[in-house]
Amino acid sequence: MAYNNRNILLKMIEIQNLVLERKKLGITQRHVFLTEIEPRYYISYSTFNRYLAYPAKRELSKLMNPQVKCKSQIYRRHNKK
Repeated sequence: MAYNNRNILLKMIEIQNLVLERKKLGITQRHVFLTEIEPRYYISYSTFNRYLAYPAKRELSKLMNPQVKCKSQIYRRHNKK
């Protein structure tokens, strides 16, 4: 069975959505990390920040739809001579 990052991407998306919901309520990222993320996911603050910065939704959609990997492949496929 091939390895893929599907589970880690789903975890990143879950964390990103949780932080967005709490920020709408005016809660800081640091507080969300200390009270909700760290006890539940057992990750460090630097990993938490990496998860927030990573484009997980885009990567998951590329993983789920492997036919179209990037625009340059589409361009090359249709403009072969």
